[in-house]
Amino acid sequence: MERTLPQPPAPNQASRAAQVSVVVIGYNDAAHVADAVRSALAQGPVVREVVAVDDCSTDGSPGVLAALTRADPRLRVIRRATNSGGCGTPRNDGIDAAAAPYVMFLDSDDVLPPGAADALLAAAHRHGAEVASGLCVRRELPGGREVPWQPELYRKAQLVARPELRPRLVHDTLCVNKLYRTDFLREHGIRFPEGRFIYEDFVFTARMLAAAPRIALVPDTVYVWHVRRAADRLSISLDRSGVANWQARIEAHRQSVEILRDARGTGGKRLARAARTKFLDHSLRMYTRELTARGAAYQREWWALTRAYLATFDAADLDAAPAPGRIIARVVLASEEPRDLTRLKQVAARPARLAPPYPRAADATPVWADDLPQVTLEHLLVRPVRLLPIAVDGELRPAAGGSRLTLRLRELYGRVADAGPATVDVELVHRQGDLPGLRRTAAFRAERPGETWVAAVLLDLGSLDDGVWDLRLRLHFDDGTARDTTANAVAGPGLLRRTVVPSRRRGVLLVQPYATQAGNLSVRLAPGIRGVAGVAKRRLTRLLRSAGGAAGR
Repeated sequence: MERTLPQPPAPNQASRAAQVSVVVIGYNDAAHVADAVRSALAQGPVVREVVAVDDCSTDGSPGVLAALTRADPRLRVIRRATNSGGCGTPRNDGIDAAAAPYVMFLDSDDVLPPGAADALLAAAHRHGAEVASGLCVRRELPGGREVPWQPELYRKAQLVARPELRPRLVHDTLCVNKLYRTDFLREHGIRFPEGRFIYEDFVFTARMLAAAPRIALVPDTVYVWHVRRAADRLSISLDRSGVANWQARIEAHRQSVEILRDARGTGGKRLARAARTKFLDHSLRMYTRELTARGAAYQREWWALTRAYLATFDAADLDAAPAPGRIIARVVLASEEPRDLTRLKQVAARPARLAPPYPRAADATPVWADDLPQVTLEHLLVRPVRLLPIAVDGELRPAAGGSRLTLRLRELYGRVADAGPATVDVELVHRQGDLPGLRRTAAFRAERPGETWVAAVLLDLGSLDDGVWDLRLRLHFDDGTARDTTANAVAGPGLLRRTVVPSRRRGVLLVQPYATQAGNLSVRLAPGIRGVAGVAKRRLTRLLRSAGGAAGR
């Protein structure tokens, strides 16, 4: 039955005053919590109170919060007597304490951009929605590069009358880019898992969706998620060095799927399938990209955990997933031991690449490997060229007169030859900002007819600023199609090592081609004598540490 939506009067700023409680949680984060609290207070009169829940910090956080309380009476501090070990318990404390009709969540190391609370509240009022959700951006620090989180959901303002009408909502598992009607959370018992529970957002968001709220989506940026990968203490979710993190992610996802599947009506089953599809396309691919950097013990345990969890998926769950995640899942399910990790890493890359070999079964069906004929790749015979996981190898050789980039395009079950490789657009894009890049176009020539094609171009890296530059490619074919992709970084003699080259602008330039976590070719530039000296100093430090360690043994 279609529900009749209330038609509230047109909202104005006065009617929205003092309607929001912002719950800020933190633990031992004195360096950042003031910025978070100030960003919440700066939302203006729409915020009735900021509830700062200090999870029994042992640093200077209590003093920072006390000083902020004296400066603005809207700030209320709750100090827990014991540390909870996670984010869920302090957020639950905030839900219990919230006095305003609506509540938002903010972590102590992030900020709310100006106008975020007002944009969300206006949408909630306009549509009579229990939840309003907006765009979150991940800001990589210290560089400042911003990457939108799930931007497909927030391209335009709209009302989703029931979550199952927009299954992609399960992709946005964050709780912090949303405004919730406080009594909606309380009436439905929507809370976070208590204690040390990583990925508590997954379970909370599943509980929210299972309660079938009306959700207003806004295109505004309402949350800035600070990603500090170089921090001394990584956030709980970013610290993926141990297999326990993957195990926690699986458990959070498992609980989320059960919550959605058990929701009343058929919509929950649709959302549960969408959640499993998202796991294959996002979580599985992300962790697969990291496997080659882990030790053998981690790889074996990860493989066993993943295989056991994937065995609970239906065949329809795998069929509904995009091809890269589906292929990875089927290889894991088909093999008891870790295998083909480098090749799987390339499939997990974005965009996906399928490296050779390209075997076929007895009936000529493309398959993953001769000894895994059950993992079929027949979709590659009909998939549009613009979506094919075409493999391109890249070699960058720095030199004084220009750095030579060689690209080698590989055949893929006859599809590349049929399309006819023509040219490739090469672009170097600065990872941390909108600095001017470098663009070149080169023609492909057949190297081994029907097997490989090669294109080469000279790049003036001295014209670029310092920092990391990512290589992006657009392949053009004679049939009029194109494919956006990246290049696999090829290792070998003289490759992927630091090289000092002369530079007209800086005297000397340090060039280091390297492979990203996904295996993509990128290049790091350090200009001038200072950059070279810095690298030499770090290399000497490593040698001294290595020598000291050897002496200690």
